[in-house]
Amino acid sequence: MRSPQSHPSAPGPAAPSARARRRAASRRLSALATLFVLILLPLLAAGCGSDDDQGPPPDRFDSDRAFDLIEQQVAYGPRPAGSKALQNLGPKLLRQLPQGTVQPLAGGLRNLIGVIPGRAPAILVAAHYDTEATIPNHVGANDGAAGTAAVIELSRAVAKELPEDHREVRFVLFDGEEEPAGCPDSQFLECALRGSKAYAAEHADEIGDLILLDYIANGGLQLPMEANSDSELWTRMRAAADEVGASEYFPDTVGAAVIDDHAPFLQRNVPSIDLIDFKYTFADTAEDTPDKLDRRALDAVGESVAQLVIDLSDD
Repeated sequence: MRSPQSHPSAPGPAAPSARARRRAASRRLSALATLFVLILLPLLAAGCGSDDDQGPPPDRFDSDRAFDLIEQQVAYGPRPAGSKALQNLGPKLLRQLPQGTVQPLAGGLRNLIGVIPGRAPAILVAAHYDTEATIPNHVGANDGAAGTAAVIELSRAVAKELPEDHREVRFVLFDGEEEPAGCPDSQFLECALRGSKAYAAEHADEIGDLILLDYIANGGLQLPMEANSDSELWTRMRAAADEVGASEYFPDTVGAAVIDDHAPFLQRNVPSIDLIDFKYTFADTAEDTPDKLDRRALDAVGESVAQLVIDLSDD
């Protein structure tokens, strides 16, 4: 091969025109712009993030372990207050609560109490662990067992996530929420709620917020604000549910007023909310069994309440 310089008589390549130079420069700029879009913008987006991209929701609450505990409770059969079955179950539940202690009640009943120590006022997360005394074969999968399992699992879920200088968090399983045999419906408030009445009488002045868990795991779960509940605390409940991606279970509506274990605390001006799907089809029947429950709903409530407790603990 010979170079052009070997042929001085041969014409050299023509100089590019100004228009050609401009086109070439334009093509180079276009290539650089494409490189910026393909490489640099994704890096910038990853570094800056956005308000809508918060990453995956937290995964604190172990719904499988909670569901297992529901089934373990149901295996004891009906567990009305004062029964041998409930007395046998109580120690098993107590061992799973942090620093578990017992509050003895009249008639041999017992509230089961766990605590994560912190500053006052305490946050109380509660449920009842007894079942109906007046309904044959009532094993209370949703009405008692689900709330109990959630309270115990929540005591594990929030323990490692509380901020420094957090508020105290108490986990209480009330005995005797259901009315004893012979109590007419018109006198439910007088003869039921035995465990919550006793605890409120001794400790209400130590409690800043109460979150009560009742029917929280059924299929088709919807938890509107129970009409007696504190509206400000309920607003924070819905905000916590939204934060963990569970807002579909907490509609912005008001449901029925329910006489439940939050009543003795409301009477003492403790801000309280009751999480209860009062439209649960199998309530107060022998058909309230684990097959009627929804693990996804249980998990959504657990994650939402865990977030609320963590938020409140920093107040």
